[in-house]
Amino acid sequence: MRRALVAALLLAAFVAAWQLVASLGAVDDLTLASPLETLRALRSNASLLLGDAAVTALEVVLGLALAVVLGVVFALGMHFSGALREAAYPLLVASQAVPIVVLAPVFVLAFDFGLAPKLAIVALVCFFPVTVNMLDGLRSGDPERLKLMRSLGFSRLGTLRRVELPAALPSFFSGLKVAATVSVIGAVFGEWAEAQEGLGRRVLLDNNNLQTPRVYAGIVLLTLMAVGLFALAALAERLACPWNREEARP
Repeated sequence: MRRALVAALLLAAFVAAWQLVASLGAVDDLTLASPLETLRALRSNASLLLGDAAVTALEVVLGLALAVVLGVVFALGMHFSGALREAAYPLLVASQAVPIVVLAPVFVLAFDFGLAPKLAIVALVCFFPVTVNMLDGLRSGDPERLKLMRSLGFSRLGTLRRVELPAALPSFFSGLKVAATVSVIGAVFGEWAEAQEGLGRRVLLDNNNLQTPRVYAGIVLLTLMAVGLFALAALAERLACPWNREEARP
């Protein structure tokens, strides 16, 4: 309750400051829409914005799911094979060195128009935090427990299932929460490169047409989408790792 109250107060302070700045005479209405104007744009364009939000949400969820599957498989492969880890880890880091805004048009050329390039862009953005955190979690298993499992004659897969995977879950969910947040950014860049619908495209078009309140309405929906995905990932962590929550208590 205390955390919720503090969060509500901070949000109220932010909205009040936003409204105050937007009300200043020196601030152009085409540059900054007030919270009231943004709310009116949300209400008057609800069907249009929600339709675009559904398209973007589909891209985000499918791309994030693809990144999770590929990231977990790749992390397991690097965990089992030291040679693969040494060869692939620099390439994994290098994949994040190229700005996604540069890669987005290349992905459109590679995967053609439609849903595929957006999924590829979202998956690329989310792949790194999922893979790196999963790999770090797999390698963080208690050495004494691993030694005990070997002395009891458990197989490599048995040790993975009973010791290493449970130890990796908190790190995996940390990566998932980061990926859930940045997945929305990947979807927006994908829609900027090529799209006929979606919130990213809507924000870009409205910005070019000087529809400032609707631009801010789209940004608010994108923000809520990212926060909602983060909250779902945090809830999944609480359900999957109850022992982690118990250990965090003073």
